[in-house]
Amino acid sequence: MKTAEKKSYLFSNMDLRKLIIPLVFEQALAITVGMADTMMISSVGESAVSGVSLVDMLNMLIFSVLSALATGGAVVASQNLGAKKEKEACRSAKQLLFAGLSLSVILAVLVILFRNGILHLFFGNIEQEVMEAALTYLIISAVSFPFLGLYNSCSALFRAMGRANITFVVSVIGNIINIVGNAVCIFGLHMGVAGVAVPSLLSRAVMGVILYILLKNPKYEIYFNKEQFKIDTEIIKKILYIGIPSGIEGGIFQLGRVLVVSIISNFGTIQIAANGVANSLDSMGCIIGQAMNLAMITVIGRCAGAGDKEQIRYYTRKLIWISYVATAVMNILILSLLNPILSLYGLGAETTRLSYILVMIHNGIAIFLWPISFTFPNMLRACNDVRYPMVISTFSMFAFRIGFSYILGMQLGMGAIGVWIAMVIDWIFRSACFIGRYMHGDWKRMMYKLTQ
Repeated sequence: MKTAEKKSYLFSNMDLRKLIIPLVFEQALAITVGMADTMMISSVGESAVSGVSLVDMLNMLIFSVLSALATGGAVVASQNLGAKKEKEACRSAKQLLFAGLSLSVILAVLVILFRNGILHLFFGNIEQEVMEAALTYLIISAVSFPFLGLYNSCSALFRAMGRANITFVVSVIGNIINIVGNAVCIFGLHMGVAGVAVPSLLSRAVMGVILYILLKNPKYEIYFNKEQFKIDTEIIKKILYIGIPSGIEGGIFQLGRVLVVSIISNFGTIQIAANGVANSLDSMGCIIGQAMNLAMITVIGRCAGAGDKEQIRYYTRKLIWISYVATAVMNILILSLLNPILSLYGLGAETTRLSYILVMIHNGIAIFLWPISFTFPNMLRACNDVRYPMVISTFSMFAFRIGFSYILGMQLGMGAIGVWIAMVIDWIFRSACFIGRYMHGDWKRMMYKLTQ
């Protein structure tokens, strides 16, 4: 197998390391900075933590839509590179940039105009101090959406080329700006919630602009050439064919999380704060899994572009195996150190105790179910099989995560713990459906839909 891999396989072990390792560090950096944000804002008070955590759920809804569009562009670009169509890849890059910027500006304007209605719609029953903190954080976050759209589009193109090291270096720069800015604005200037939002805005602007400038260099396989830009509806259709179902899926997933948090918001500030802290720690256990999600798009997309089903199977097994081993190691480590980690947040005893239980539920079960639930379906998406994951994820979100959150959390009085048990039920259903889809082989037929 090693000899065959060196001679004929699209990605050597060294190629995979060059792609995956920077992605892991980039995800780890983003999550670590997110935890630092939560720890710093906790010094302002639990109302501030609650307001930021609630808006972060809304932000993730926006981010998922922008990321889905970027994923569509990455799949199209990867398939073009796999098919040795570099000029098509460059054309698709400019169309992705146009679509990403347009969508992000529209979303920013809508959120700013309807900010009060959005917050009252989802979190109308929260305390006034929490609402004020959430409103401040939401407005500043919305201003950053266009820069986030620019960054997502450009970083997706670098990953499609297998150059994840570039996005990692840029993310280091951006996150240094973010963490230093947080310290200055929160502790030095005493800006409160705005002190964590303004540095995020600045860092996203810097990262997006840097990547855009780098992609104007023709030394890369994909770059923004100097040809006059024209909207190419055929390329945009290809991007949207992947991006729209992925965006609907991701949007509904994040919307479901927002609805779930709106259920939790009825349980009081302690449970809201515990949920926010637990979410930041849960992300740590999925650091490598999130990196593998991105790697799966690049690797399988390139194989699909080449029309090689054997390599699709080979790399799917390989990447999922890596995801399982890494997820197990990370989560076992976190659970072993959970008490000292929680002590860093400086929260009350009841909030800390509930956070502990929620992290134990998520990270313990994630060892067995997370890679199949979230990394594996990216193999289907990279083969143009995008509608099936969308339908399954949408149904599972409403039927299991939201439905059982209401039943267990509110009707049976289990609170946030019941909500997180509902999440596990959602994972079980998703895993069974995605494995069944792969075994049935429908992705083989879908693979040729856009690659011919």
